[in-house]
Amino acid sequence: MGVHDPPFPTVGITGKPGDTAVAGLIERLRPMLAERGCTLLLDAQSVAGSADEAAQRVPREELLEASDLIIAIGGDGTLIHTSRALAGRDDVALMGINRGRLGFLVDVAPEHLEEVSQVLDGDYVVDERLILAAEIRANTDGTLLGSEIAINEVVLHRWNTARMVEMVTYVDGEPLSDHRSDGLIVASPTGSTAYAMAGGGPITQPSLRALVLVPICPHTLSSRPLVVDGSSRVEIGVQPGFIDNVRVSCDSQDELALDADSRLVVYAHSTPIRLVHPPGYSYFNLLRAKLGWGSPMGGPYPRSM
Repeated sequence: MGVHDPPFPTVGITGKPGDTAVAGLIERLRPMLAERGCTLLLDAQSVAGSADEAAQRVPREELLEASDLIIAIGGDGTLIHTSRALAGRDDVALMGINRGRLGFLVDVAPEHLEEVSQVLDGDYVVDERLILAAEIRANTDGTLLGSEIAINEVVLHRWNTARMVEMVTYVDGEPLSDHRSDGLIVASPTGSTAYAMAGGGPITQPSLRALVLVPICPHTLSSRPLVVDGSSRVEIGVQPGFIDNVRVSCDSQDELALDADSRLVVYAHSTPIRLVHPPGYSYFNLLRAKLGWGSPMGGPYPRSM
């Protein structure tokens, strides 16, 4: 790369389908990219465009393959959808512009697009996030019957009954617990502030290599959330009498079919996703802002502490 070459020569933009504000944000980003000599690609599946933009609008598969940086305009759901498509690619960076509500992942506000300029100039924070691989395996011989990727969580949950379901959980082949509950969440550290947090689970720093197990409305008070090492392999089997009453979902976007002769297996994917943030990014600042936490009492701590 030459002295004046941009750190991200090709920038792809995807957006929340149907959001009319996406086009306006692209027009504000366009001169930033042109000034730095970046090639712009637009996701033809989600970004509407005029006839003179036809050359820039490409199929999503081409955009994912050709881009060095992808900017997702929308909420966390938009960025999660893009992240799932990028699973296994560690050579593509991803950044989000927030057009949603809470926004734990899309941290650039539309009124602060100057932060995008800083990233395009090479001034950014790299944030690698563990993601989850979910598989359905046959109980008899371990044959792979289905697989999906999850950025936030894999959830085994009841769906067509008011009754609790019964399941058994193993970690690295060792029995962990029998559960009677509405289900079980297996979350990544990123997903610890999503469904897992709503279910009473802990908030885990995204840089941790860990898996978070959170029972959903367990029958016994001793069934508590558990954090296990990120190299762990979590296996969940459902008791035969309850198999028709459960579903397996990944980030609430895709489902896996589970039957009495199979089990759910969840583990860390071999390749993390690569997020980039503007300079000065702080996860704890993000938590304070998004969760309404106050500043530390008494202001900054003395250096001697």
